[in-house]
Amino acid sequence: MTGNAILIVDDNPLNAKLTGLLLAHNGYVVQTAKDAEHAQDVLKTFRPDLILMDLQLPGMDGFELTRLLKADASLAGVKIVALTAYAMKGDEHKAFAAGCDGYIAKPIDTRTLPGLVAAYLAGESVPPAR
Repeated sequence: MTGNAILIVDDNPLNAKLTGLLLAHNGYVVQTAKDAEHAQDVLKTFRPDLILMDLQLPGMDGFELTRLLKADASLAGVKIVALTAYAMKGDEHKAFAAGCDGYIAKPIDTRTLPGLVAAYLAGESVPPAR
């Protein structure tokens, strides 16, 4: 059991629920947010070790939210991993350019996601999951 805190930012409630249940089952403390504004509210009282960021969010997208969070000195050390169906050529590069520390394409593989999250938290070099 890890006890590490994870924030899942995803506007699809089924994706957020599945990912959250999977990670909670693996010992993570999980909070979810449905959009950028909700994520900012959650971050006022919840300090995650890692954020799984959907890039296609209504309103402010995940790219902009990542840039905003990385510019905040109190959050700059939080790892942000893009977890997204936004898997067009060049999008991975855009995610890293926005400040993401990793990239996982949806649909998630429930067998490998907990290990990928653990590797990102440990600061290991992780090849982008597709």
